[in-house]
Amino acid sequence: MGIFGRKDSNPAETTPAPAAAGPDLTALTGDYTIDPAHTTIGFVARHAMVTNVKGGFKDFTGTLHLDGASPAESTATLDIKMESIDTGNADRDGHLKSSDFFKIDEFPAMTFRSTKAESLGGDDYRITGDLSLLGVTKPITIDLEFNGAAKDPFGNERVGFEGKAELLRSEWGLTWNAALETGGVLVSDKIKLNFDISAIKNA
Repeated sequence: MGIFGRKDSNPAETTPAPAAAGPDLTALTGDYTIDPAHTTIGFVARHAMVTNVKGGFKDFTGTLHLDGASPAESTATLDIKMESIDTGNADRDGHLKSSDFFKIDEFPAMTFRSTKAESLGGDDYRITGDLSLLGVTKPITIDLEFNGAAKDPFGNERVGFEGKAELLRSEWGLTWNAALETGGVLVSDKIKLNFDISAIKNA
């Protein structure tokens, strides 16, 4: 017998290490500012029915209010400058900024304002809010995974989330398209949104 009363007949047998404790969510309660340098806001659209075109936005600001004790009281805001759209192709970006799509001269920004937050258990959360684009405001739902919290080498208290959502662009008046000879259309109506968020707690 071993010193803790366990048989030593199987030296490879070890007592499992206890699971690492998760972060104290109540300690995260407070106001945060999204860090654009370490945050990605992207989208994916189906092109010509056969491939995906990916893009994102380079210029945006946002805030989070986290309530670890009562997640339903958490809120989020996001303001995106549409001129900063980037798909890696200048001609395509110019078309997206034109009157066929985002009409950035008339509607320079897209905004999100949360209206509801809920915990789904574990590290999973869901936030619902109003997305305003091209003068149209409609609700969308974003599923989020909490990636953790840490203090960076500069003393900033950070939190991280990954999120995803889907929408139909036609519901915001984005209806431009072109028919394909083989059937279908050039640009999908369904758009996938992806978020990789790093936010810094306000002093």
